Amino acid sequence: MPGPSAIFDFLDAEAQLGHDTALVTVVSVTGASVRNPGAHMAVSTSGGVIGSLSGGCIEAAVVREALEAITAKAPRLLLYGAGSPVIDIRLPCGGTVELLVTPLAGAAGSGAARTALATRNRADFTLPVPDGRSITVTHAPRLRIFIYGHGATVEALAALAQAADVEVAILTPDAAICDRHPDMSTLLTSPTAPLSISSDPWTAHVFYFHDHDWETALLAAALGQTSLYVGAMGSLKTHAARSAALSASGVSDDEIARISAPIGLIPSSRDPETLALSTLAEIVAVYNDAEPTRVIL
Repeated sequence: MPGPSAIFDFLDAEAQLGHDTALVTVVSVTGASVRNPGAHMAVSTSGGVIGSLSGGCIEAAVVREALEAITAKAPRLLLYGAGSPVIDIRLPCGGTVELLVTPLAGAAGSGAARTALATRNRADFTLPVPDGRSITVTHAPRLRIFIYGHGATVEALAALAQAADVEVAILTPDAAICDRHPDMSTLLTSPTAPLSISSDPWTAHVFYFHDHDWETALLAAALGQTSLYVGAMGSLKTHAARSAALSASGVSDDEIARISAPIGLIPSSRDPETLALSTLAEIVAVYNDAEPTRVIL
């Protein structure tokens, strides 16, 4: 599913080609819905479309409405599902979704948002509603995961995360992993070598070391920065030893308590792929709970 950056990139690219566009935004939902408020779809007069707003129930109708709004040069509100005047379209989930269609002049309305997200800042932009009100949509930057460690799980998580449009960086003492992933990896030369990384409220740190001597200094550095999530592989016994080492190195109990360990949603994962999936699911759940997208009426 394309994130907001991909939607805004599409709008900008279409505008540069001279095509008129419209941004469709989920304003509210009642009952069950595939997409939450703040989700987008973009439509171009070129015939291009990116994003989706349901499981396929309403997209064709929304595209027609968006093209009409572009021609009329005026925003419009749409309602589908229970209580909608569009009686020939019903949502199988039984809910209702309210959409705002906003014709855009060039890339207006998306340029500042693109810049904010590209610099890993929240993007806030305001869209007019036909009744004279406006809504403000807030998006968080793309989820980013730093993966520290060695072994097959490192590469398994990197592959899954990339498939989910998550930004990934690997930090490993394994030169072979760096050779296979030169564009996203950094070779660690010692457990205490200085490491310059930039973390923020939308960055997760994952530790997959079997040799836990590598962990202490790197974990302390990660815990010393703002982050969304810090997790480490290993049993409860392993985590007790890890916590003692961190405490001895000067890390506070409050900081140590931030570590998710044993890592992941699935206990006692026995293969790299399951552990990677378990970890990614936990991180995405935390990211979603942080409310990265909001709509303010």
